[in-house]
Amino acid sequence: MAGDSNGISVQEPANPELIEGMAHENPVVTNAGGSTDTADQDPVTATALASRLQHLSLSAQTIHADDFLNSHQSVAPPMHVSTTFRYNRDPDELRPWANINPNNPYDSHVYSRDTAPNTTRLEAVLTSILHGPSLTYSSGLSAFHALLVHLNPRRVAIGGGYHGCHGVIALLSKLTGLTTVSLDADFDTELQPGDVVHVETPLNPTGEARDLAFYAEKAHKRGCWLTVDATFAPPPLQDPFLWGADAVMHSGTKYFGGHSDMLCGVLAVNPKHGAWIRGLRDERLVLGSVMGSFEGWLGVRSLRTLEVRVRKQSADAEKLVAWLAGEVQDGKDNKSKAGVVGDLVAEVKHASLQTEDLKEGGWLRRQMPNGFGPVFAVYMRDADDARRLPSKLQLFHHATSLGGVESLVEWRAMTDAGVDKRLLRFSIGLEGFEDLRDDLVQGFEALRAERAARESGVKQV
Repeated sequence: MAGDSNGISVQEPANPELIEGMAHENPVVTNAGGSTDTADQDPVTATALASRLQHLSLSAQTIHADDFLNSHQSVAPPMHVSTTFRYNRDPDELRPWANINPNNPYDSHVYSRDTAPNTTRLEAVLTSILHGPSLTYSSGLSAFHALLVHLNPRRVAIGGGYHGCHGVIALLSKLTGLTTVSLDADFDTELQPGDVVHVETPLNPTGEARDLAFYAEKAHKRGCWLTVDATFAPPPLQDPFLWGADAVMHSGTKYFGGHSDMLCGVLAVNPKHGAWIRGLRDERLVLGSVMGSFEGWLGVRSLRTLEVRVRKQSADAEKLVAWLAGEVQDGKDNKSKAGVVGDLVAEVKHASLQTEDLKEGGWLRRQMPNGFGPVFAVYMRDADDARRLPSKLQLFHHATSLGGVESLVEWRAMTDAGVDKRLLRFSIGLEGFEDLRDDLVQGFEALRAERAARESGVKQV
């Protein structure tokens, strides 16, 4: 099937043990001179081409890492909607699952459940910026599902985080007996080699961070795989491979998409496990969890601006968190002079508030040197206030999800039944710190006035 060792666009055989009858004997690749030949010719792989700009800035990579896939003079990548691709008209050139494009061998495809031009471009850019061979999926949860199917652990160590991942584990447990243990468990007694330690950092919905090097050491000592959900800290905020991750997943719907208009999942594997990609791609073919071509096109468009978006979103979130946390602390220090924030808010959660971990020499600043993420949580003093505040805000849409250019707030109980009913999750967009702060102030004031009116009305009855 089409793809090099990272699954992007150069022909390779399927695993005949997995999908009988879908393999061919010799992978077709492109040699250094640009001609197609068999695999014994020292090929220039698509992985190498996708990674060739990693010495440049993140933005240079997101804009140019897929240039080797250009088959047309257009500057903006074209959108291809075809699901199937014509074979060579020369019968002597027909080879199973090898369908070389004479205009650009790296942009070769058979059927879009395997590869397609737009998702191939997206995977090329992701391979560059995530520092490991990458595959795309129809959603973040389909990526997590594919990862567990491939690794096939008997146990997963996991704690808190996105409830959807826990749901995937629950479904697999019906089929395989997969069980979970806590991340705080004694791995020596409760895990076995080949099991998975799954760490989400920063954590959904609070935006708090976990020490990846700590979990990598614990997992690898026991012979387990460390998988990381890094959705809340995309490049340039965090590179889990630097701290020992074996595989990294993202819900690309969030920051890779960045405009609240596409679903996407991403798996990247540590380059030392590059051989995993072939199996993951073979399995994706039969799981059917591929992205659509339109979503692939949207993903490439969105990644072009990833760095400028995420840096601003994270910086503005950190300013808002500092302001909110300061107001809450002032209210605790002097209750009689508490402002509207201190009067209504009990606590703020975010990685930037993990003061012990941020001390000089601490792990957190090393792990997240460029910012602490655009998502944070606010715990209101009263659950009804948490339910009512979003309707008082003008610049924050009350909606689930995160990562878009528009700021969002969610009374998290709307989509997570197990969460504290006082919790509001904030995802910061591009509107700007001052405007968002002022919107929060007017929202808190409107909420306090409404509550006062209700209480006054009760007393008058």
